[in-house]
Amino acid sequence: MHSQFRPCIDLHNGQVKQIVGGTLHDTDVKQLQTNFVSTQPAEHYARMYKESGLLGGHVIMLGPRNDTAAMSALSAYPDALQVGGGINLSNAQQWIDRGASKVIVTSWLFPDGKFNMDRLDQMEKLVGRDHLVVDLSCRRTKNGDWIVAMNKWQTLTDMQVSKQVLEQLATKCSEFLVHAADVEGLCNGIDQELVVALAKWSPIPVTYAGGASNISDLHLVTKLSGGRVDLTIGSALDIFGGTQIKFDDCVEWNRTGTLSF
Repeated sequence: MHSQFRPCIDLHNGQVKQIVGGTLHDTDVKQLQTNFVSTQPAEHYARMYKESGLLGGHVIMLGPRNDTAAMSALSAYPDALQVGGGINLSNAQQWIDRGASKVIVTSWLFPDGKFNMDRLDQMEKLVGRDHLVVDLSCRRTKNGDWIVAMNKWQTLTDMQVSKQVLEQLATKCSEFLVHAADVEGLCNGIDQELVVALAKWSPIPVTYAGGASNISDLHLVTKLSGGRVDLTIGSALDIFGGTQIKFDDCVEWNRTGTLSF
C-alpha cells in the first residue's frame, strides 16, 4: 500500500491560487503572500482531475466570493471532490447536494477558539459520518506540540493534536485533513514528525498538506506512514506554476506506486 497524491483547488476571491500558509488575514491584505494566481477557472482543474482519475481532492474556499467557483468545480467533477471553507450547519447539506463528496469543517467546530463536541455531533447527524472530514490544520509550538489553528490558520484553538483527540473525533468523521500551516506553501519540505504522528495516532484516513517540494516526497510519506497518510501537493506542482513536481508524475505515482524518473 502506498500513499496517494491528493489534488487540491484553493480558491481566493473566486480565483484559483496558491498561498503561503499563515499569510491570509481578514483585515491586513498586505500580508498576503501568493505563489500563484491561475488564469484558468476552477472547473479547468476539476476536469483535469477527473480525466486523470484522481479521487479525494479538496476544494478550499479561502474567504468570501468563492461559492460560484466552487460550484463550477463540483459540476465538472461531481461526487468526487471535498469542499471546505466556511462550512457550518446551515450550508453543509447544500454543498453535498451541489455535488461535494464530503464537506470539510474546521472553524465552526471552535466557537471562540474552544472545541465544541456538540457541534460535531450535530454536523455528523446532518450529513452523516461518511460525508464528513474534520480539518485539524495546525501550527507547532515552541515545546513541539501541534495545536489546531482556525480562521485561516491565524487563531490557535484549545485543541492539541494527539492520539486521544484523533481517536475521539474519528467516531464522528471519515477522514482528517491536516495542513502543517508553518510550512504550507513554502516548498521547503514536509513536517516529517507530524506525518509519523498522524500515521501512528489516527484510526481513519488522513491527508497531510504542507511543504512538499519533490516527487520523492510521495515515497517519503509512504515510508514514514506505511501508506496510511496521503499527500496533497500544491505550490510545487507545474499546474500551479511550480517547477519542482510534474502533475503527470503524481498521477503515474498513484497508479503504480513507483518513481521511474
